[in-house]
Amino acid sequence: MALVKVEGTSFVRDTESMALINNDDTSRNDYYSKVKLIHNQKEELNKVRSEIDDLKDNVSEIKSLLLQLLDKGSNG
Repeated sequence: MALVKVEGTSFVRDTESMALINNDDTSRNDYYSKVKLIHNQKEELNKVRSEIDDLKDNVSEIKSLLLQLLDKGSNG
């Protein structure tokens, strides 16, 4: 595998696969940090959505129980 510097960039090209490889550690680390941040934000959003769904279910159950109590109170 031979790597050739791409002029004007921090990239090198693998002459065998023609892949561009970023040789700038800071940029690469920044990229991975952003990917990790986005992943964590998606996980947090999914957690919040799940909690909201649980709250909706609980409110529906409470509403149903209150309606049952009101129905028993008006019949008794």
